[in-house]
Amino acid sequence: MGGAFLAAAVLARTGRRIGLPTIPLFILAGILLGPHTPGLVLVADPHDLEMLSLLGLVLLLFYLGLEFHVDDLKTGGRKMALAGGAYLALNVGAGLAFGFALGWGTSEALVLAGVLGISSSAIVTKVLVDTGRLGSPEAKPILGIIVVEDIFLALYLAALQPVISGADSFGEAAYDAGKAFGFLLLLAAAARWGTRVVDRLIATRDNELLVISFLGAAVLVAGVSEWFGVADAIGAFMVGLMLGGTSSGDRIRELVHPLRDAFGAIFFFAFGLSINPGDLPSVVGPVLVAVSLTVVMNVVAGMLAARIHRFGPRSAAGIATSLLARGEFALILATMAAAAGLDERLSPFIAGYVLILAVLGPLAAGRAEWLARVLPGGRAAAAEAADTTEAAAEAAPEPVGATRPGR
Repeated sequence: MGGAFLAAAVLARTGRRIGLPTIPLFILAGILLGPHTPGLVLVADPHDLEMLSLLGLVLLLFYLGLEFHVDDLKTGGRKMALAGGAYLALNVGAGLAFGFALGWGTSEALVLAGVLGISSSAIVTKVLVDTGRLGSPEAKPILGIIVVEDIFLALYLAALQPVISGADSFGEAAYDAGKAFGFLLLLAAAARWGTRVVDRLIATRDNELLVISFLGAAVLVAGVSEWFGVADAIGAFMVGLMLGGTSSGDRIRELVHPLRDAFGAIFFFAFGLSINPGDLPSVVGPVLVAVSLTVVMNVVAGMLAARIHRFGPRSAAGIATSLLARGEFALILATMAAAAGLDERLSPFIAGYVLILAVLGPLAAGRAEWLARVLPGGRAAAAEAADTTEAAAEAAPEPVGATRPGR
């Protein structure tokens, strides 16, 4: 574990010097030091870091919940649902069509619909933090789309499991979906009306006790969520949503930072351990097509979300690039597909697809202004912003003793 931390740190520090984001570098460290590449094998079995990796995911989504206030859900509920629904319709629909076009089978197409349709909550959260966009106008629609995706994710997993495993009991599938949805409603009600009670339970002046309390609550609810068929990440998110509105919310945000960063790095490192580069050449064609399709659908979805929220091309580009990455949900689906005995090409396809977008997503998010320039109205907005900046500079008072050009 110590070697994993240090390897991720050294590679990320080196990459930062040339302007690369940390996420793909953490993943690359896992690939290079894992069991599937020659040379030094730091971790022979990726499952050795499984619990630490899950803790990283829980903390990333817990922090996301802390930043996403209940008031944001109440005031932007309709717009959030419209933007999230549009994003899912475009990306899941494109993924389903792509799956059927490949001809690998109906169950495989349903898996690919989920793989192509759902963003990586963990990577999106890290991107928002790294690029300093948590306070930007487009952060709310981005976080809103993630919430809608996570709700859809819980129901999709519950419905998909009996389908790909060959179960023919509709009643059992309906029961699982109903159980997951009921637990989601319970968490939402607790976040909406239980803040005062939670505040009394968790309030303390002792930082040590506060850390133990919020960490225990996040991990416990994440585990219970998984038992009910809801993604553990959404359980942690809801706990963060509750605690963010308490009197201890600001202190919790400060105290969780080092935990989030450390175990988040292990999450991405462990993700890299699971990728076998040798399996990728056999599916390189479908992977590149899927990546291109996802980029196009994200640009369209970003423009729709920006229009719903009455934002301009810069925000549209920010939404499109921030939501581009795919990650943990795709890997969950790959595991389910392998256990169900589906087409063996699915696992390397998902690994290659996720790897490319996990690298491309953060890079694109850091350069969203390039996309903004080519979107409708982007050049005009950039010119207007430049004129405004120039006018402000001309209107600024001259320093004492300054000499105008030409005098």
